[in-house]
Amino acid sequence: MNQLLYITWDPSLGISIGSFTLRFYSLMYVIAFGLGFYLMDFIFKKDKEDRKLLDPLFIYMFLAVIIGARLGHVLFYQKQLFIQDPLAVFLPIRTKPYFEFTGYSGLASHGAAIGILISLYLFTRKYLKRSLYWILDRIVIPVSIGGMFIRFGNFFNSEIIGKPSSLPWAVLFIQQDTDEYGSLVPRHPSQLYEALGYLLLFISLMYIYLKTDKKRYSGWIFGYFLIVLFGIRFLVEFFKEPQGKEYINWLGLNTGQWLSVPFIAAGIYILVTAKNRIYTSKAK
Repeated sequence: MNQLLYITWDPSLGISIGSFTLRFYSLMYVIAFGLGFYLMDFIFKKDKEDRKLLDPLFIYMFLAVIIGARLGHVLFYQKQLFIQDPLAVFLPIRTKPYFEFTGYSGLASHGAAIGILISLYLFTRKYLKRSLYWILDRIVIPVSIGGMFIRFGNFFNSEIIGKPSSLPWAVLFIQQDTDEYGSLVPRHPSQLYEALGYLLLFISLMYIYLKTDKKRYSGWIFGYFLIVLFGIRFLVEFFKEPQGKEYINWLGLNTGQWLSVPFIAAGIYILVTAKNRIYTSKAK
């Protein structure tokens, strides 16, 4: 294939700081959480909420994303790990066939979504004198832009890559795992497709929150977020290689797509019924 028809991607692992290397994937998580904290501080200030709650909210969200995403990946794509190497499910290591510090790799967005819902329910009950929908309508704003940075991290890691492609913007991922993805050929940069979708979602959410009255309707913004985000995930899956073992593969749709369907359906229901839930004041 003509070299001019695709992009070669062979980045460094990260930023070297003495003997320590800050991996770009980890850096993207740092940026995602840092920007998320700043955005929620802006939102809490705008809505006159107690900004002291930001610290526990940050902890709840951090644990929800890491634990939920990791367990989601193992449950949806790598169930055998519970038997083969159970410590690797919960710790950033592997012990078989040899011990190695791996960092937290193998994270599923569907698992993170479930983890976030559970953690915010617990956070709301303990700290927030508002409805669960109130925090959900707002937390989705930093979550959407955070998702963009996580997909940038996947791009740096040459993981979650796309199917072979001959398009001019196809990417040759020099560092791809050939055992998992097969031969080294130009592929769709599916991580960037998804990242662009999340950026557009973030822009639309900010506009809706700042310039419309939709935030008056409890759950409207959250429902919109579920429909668009998991709609993007559903569509991008057509261009992606399978992640691990596909336990669900019905009617030509893969695991990621089938897992997205309930979230989209829930989003439609929440958005349509939001007109019956108008914010008045803080819940007692």
